Amino acid sequence: MRSVAEYQEILNNFLADIKIPTEPKNLYEPISYILSIGGKRMRPILTLMGAEIFDCDYKKAFHAATAVELFHNFSLIHDDIMDDAPLRRGHQTVHEKWNTNTGILSGDALLILAYQYFENYEPHIFRALAKIFSKTALEVCEGQQLDIDFEQRNDVAIDDYILMIKYKTAVLVAAALKMGAVVAETSDKNADLIYDFGLNLGIAFQLQDDYLDAFGDPLTFGKQVGGDIIENKKTFLYLKALELSDAETKKQLIALFNSNPENVTEKIETVKQHFTATKAVLHTQELIETYTLKAFKTLEDLDVPASKKQGLIDFGNMLMKRNV
Repeated sequence: MRSVAEYQEILNNFLADIKIPTEPKNLYEPISYILSIGGKRMRPILTLMGAEIFDCDYKKAFHAATAVELFHNFSLIHDDIMDDAPLRRGHQTVHEKWNTNTGILSGDALLILAYQYFENYEPHIFRALAKIFSKTALEVCEGQQLDIDFEQRNDVAIDDYILMIKYKTAVLVAAALKMGAVVAETSDKNADLIYDFGLNLGIAFQLQDDYLDAFGDPLTFGKQVGGDIIENKKTFLYLKALELSDAETKKQLIALFNSNPENVTEKIETVKQHFTATKAVLHTQELIETYTLKAFKTLEDLDVPASKKQGLIDFGNMLMKRNV
């Protein structure tokens, strides 16, 4: 297996050469912009790995990987609008740089462009990829709606939250891997196992992202630190802190997550103090490790050499040690 850095270079070179239309300028320029500001390319890398692990030339998975990356960026543009986020990857978000209407329309165009990349495959592979992609796209929308709904609810359970991040984040990680397996035309069992690996890794990834949102370094995180707290997101950190709080602290947390004060800095710091004091931070880190190990467990039955499984394990460990 290649290193993550090698895959990133390969993908960046390929994505730099894809042809994005130029007119109308205000439709396509935001698309070129969000693709140009980088990112980890984690999901399309997994598509290439998902093909190569089954002895398929990774180049055959380029078009599927591109579809994954375009879809991911479509979802980011729309997420940033809904969250009113000012930054993405350390740069202005599309709706801030242009406007909300442009962001919505450019995001829609990205989704359509993503589907077009499946047209490069034989009909039976096209059908399989489109089926995975459509199911995943709908689940991502369901997860996003749950996330929005949770902001107005005070009865969100931890299981509800895990379901939400499974749909909003993890299913795309899982689908990215399975799409690589489909391109490689491996067995259904292998494709399902690598999907399950991605699903558990994706949940761990989102838990880590939620942790970094509160406790990450603003210089490396690339997004506004404390954004989830400002938006009153019912993350695992918050839900676990509620569970572990005494009556007075619980009352304070609920009040904070039903407020929109002008001084957001004070709100962020107060909430973070509660997260730390209740040991919700420690429980979050433990759950990240639980889902990461659960992901690795699914690889035991994967019908590939141990050396190839190790590449996926290394990738998972790298993600869990990130600070961006």
